Amino acid sequence: MIAEGHVPVMLAEVLASLAPQDGATYLDATFGGGGYARAILEAAPGCTVFAIDRDPDAIARGAALAQRFSGRLHLIEGRFGDMLSLLRDRGIAALDGVVMDLGVSSFQLDQAERGFSFRADGPLDMRMEKSGPSAAELVNGLPERDLADIIFRFGEERFARRIARAIVARRVEAPFTTTADLAALVRRAVPRDPSGIDGATRSFQALRIAVNDELGEVERGIAAAMEMLAPGGRLVVVAFHSLEDRIVKQAMAAASGRGGASRHDPAALSGRAKPAFHLLTPRALRPHDAECSANPRARSARLRGIERLVQERAA
Repeated sequence: MIAEGHVPVMLAEVLASLAPQDGATYLDATFGGGGYARAILEAAPGCTVFAIDRDPDAIARGAALAQRFSGRLHLIEGRFGDMLSLLRDRGIAALDGVVMDLGVSSFQLDQAERGFSFRADGPLDMRMEKSGPSAAELVNGLPERDLADIIFRFGEERFARRIARAIVARRVEAPFTTTADLAALVRRAVPRDPSGIDGATRSFQALRIAVNDELGEVERGIAAAMEMLAPGGRLVVVAFHSLEDRIVKQAMAAASGRGGASRHDPAALSGRAKPAFHLLTPRALRPHDAECSANPRARSARLRGIERLVQERAA
């Protein structure tokens, strides 16, 4: 069964875009609670699904689902940006479809001990893999300028310099160790947002993205997925904030020949190569109002899809 509490976002739209077929091989690149993987397996009883997640807790939660679909669902602990090596090590050279649900999972947000959220006090951690530098190490160790750059770039926070200055001044007295401590300071450093968004939201998003190199992972994952798609294979991506969605949009536009070309580019004078992909979603799909009401996390979702073209045979 799907892990308790997990609600896969835009599931109907994901399945319609992916169009699972019997005998095909798919990748759920962000396994999480297993919602997409299970739906693909049930939609095409003769297909095989590989599922990647960098969070060891997600892999452990998926054991029961893997047992239920024994021989058809294969769980892999690792980063989806490394899918080429992870799958080729298992004898898989091509895929008929890939689905990605980007960002942090509801499980990670809801577990205070993981330190992803400011809504419940916990250690200032945010590491998806439970290894490498934590958010506390960044907050307590980075120079003020580097902290401000992270908060501005990844959080799109216009008060980034003010927040970084306040963090550096406070950490001289005592290091930050908990989410509640950091969130309280950030809220004091910024004006109240008239939209009602918590003042700590953007800074916490920025630190999480930096700790896990999330945008770099999206870039590597999209490129790898496109490389692995067989002719007719489809990539479907659900993104939840503008930074992720921009990467997905630009990568898919370029692959489908919609990226635009400069009139100063000599290559454009001799004609452009025929694109290898076709956009399934000229514009991003949005969740329906009913889904947003039932699952508030869905409100910011954007779904984009692309299909590898079947190349014509040479005459």
